[in-house]
This record gives sequence, structure tokens and C-alpha cells, in this order.
Amino acid sequence: MDTYSFLRELADSWALLILTLIFLGVIAWAYRPGSRALHDDAADVPFRNDDPDQARQDGAHQ
Repeated sequence: MDTYSFLRELADSWALLILTLIFLGVIAWAYRPGSRALHDDAADVPFRNDDPDQARQDGAHQ
């Protein structure tokens, strides 16, 4: 068996299995119990320094 055929067979079988397991692991890690607070905190990062009163005043003058 030449090198190309060996690497092709390896990529077709084991690499696909490993990448699928990594993908499922990342999905499971993202949806693990207790991670909702971390995701909510990360989602609020762009709005942490906003002043709601200032935003209302700026919107009224436009």
C-alpha cells in the first residue's frame, strides 16, 4: 500500500470519527449544566458601560 492510499484511508475513517467526537464534545460543553450564567454574562459584555438615561436623551435629540 502506498502512502497516499494509507493516508486517504486514515482520513476517511479515523479522522472523520475523531472530528465528529470533537464536534459533539464542543456542543456538549456549551450546553453543560450551569453554563447559562456564563453565557448570559458574555452576552451582556457590549452593554455593561451603557447608561440607559443617556441613551434615552441621545435618542430624543436625533
